[in-house]
Amino acid sequence: MKIRLNKFLSLTGVASRREADRLIAAGRVRVNTQIVDELGHKIDDERDVVYVDGKKVRHEEKPLYLLLNKPAGYLVTLKDPFKRRTIRDLLPASMGRVFPVGRLDLDSQGLLLLTNDGELAYRLSHPRFKVKKVYVAKVHGEPTEEALSGLERGVYLEGKRTAPAKVSLLAHNPKSSILRLEIYEGRKREVRKMCQAVGHNVLDLKRIGFAGLELGKLKPGAWRPVEPRELRKLRELVKLS
Repeated sequence: MKIRLNKFLSLTGVASRREADRLIAAGRVRVNTQIVDELGHKIDDERDVVYVDGKKVRHEEKPLYLLLNKPAGYLVTLKDPFKRRTIRDLLPASMGRVFPVGRLDLDSQGLLLLTNDGELAYRLSHPRFKVKKVYVAKVHGEPTEEALSGLERGVYLEGKRTAPAKVSLLAHNPKSSILRLEIYEGRKREVRKMCQAVGHNVLDLKRIGFAGLELGKLKPGAWRPVEPRELRKLRELVKLS
């Protein structure tokens, strides 16, 4: 069957589609005997043999779906050239390759989905599906009703307005307050920038929900497999049969 090369690489768990395009453009992907650097290239997934960095890409990889409670101080990447701590350090060495769906910045903590299912990861990351993300943020000061309404309406970041959010004030005092925020975008450091835009810097940030998954009582640094019922709901959410 003819299939786009980037989709083949995502389905086999090598990388997300976006990262697969980067690998192709960098000339790191070979189909049979030829280096392919053309985005959109199609292959016959039953006849062609694909290599990445000289290693054959195999179909047999078992699908993996993990929920990790990322502690603060860990990079959401599998390898760091400066030898800093990454989420890979939290997983068993024997575990197969998985990659993160979405991002959490270095200082943030909480729920992170890891998988080698490239198609599911691609769809969960695509703005078209408006995947819900839930955060609890400790912010400096005591937000006014006007500030909370501003977050809910959307604020301008780098010239573009954020999508409307749902915001609840869980606790407050003049020094610091606790907010619960539901957003449907995935811009870099979005929650921190949104709160800063209404005058309240984030002191601590934790993601407690993603695409219907909940962090629950999972301890920082711990992980668990995604349950079958959770996986079914994830696939339904992004219209995967």
